[in-house]
Amino acid sequence: MPRYLVERTFPNGLAIPTNPDGAEACGGVVLRNAEGGVTWVHSYVSPDKRQTFCIYDAPSPEAIRSAAKRSDLPVDKITEVRVLDPYFYH
Repeated sequence: MPRYLVERTFPNGLAIPTNPDGAEACGGVVLRNAEGGVTWVHSYVSPDKRQTFCIYDAPSPEAIRSAAKRSDLPVDKITEVRVLDPYFYH
């Protein structure tokens, strides 16, 4: 399955509490993603919490956009990516 980097902007910052409410919010995203065969692998968040860079496995960029819409998440850019491992060359 292809892997993608999904860039998002949150003008007011991303606010996910580190408590059961935050866990429930993330779990809901995972469930809604699964409806379209999309898997959220992990995300990186900028220090100001206004940008995220998320790694997803998905059948297509359109599947990611549909999943984001179901979760009311923005999508700025989707780029198909592959792993480059520096240890591969040793």
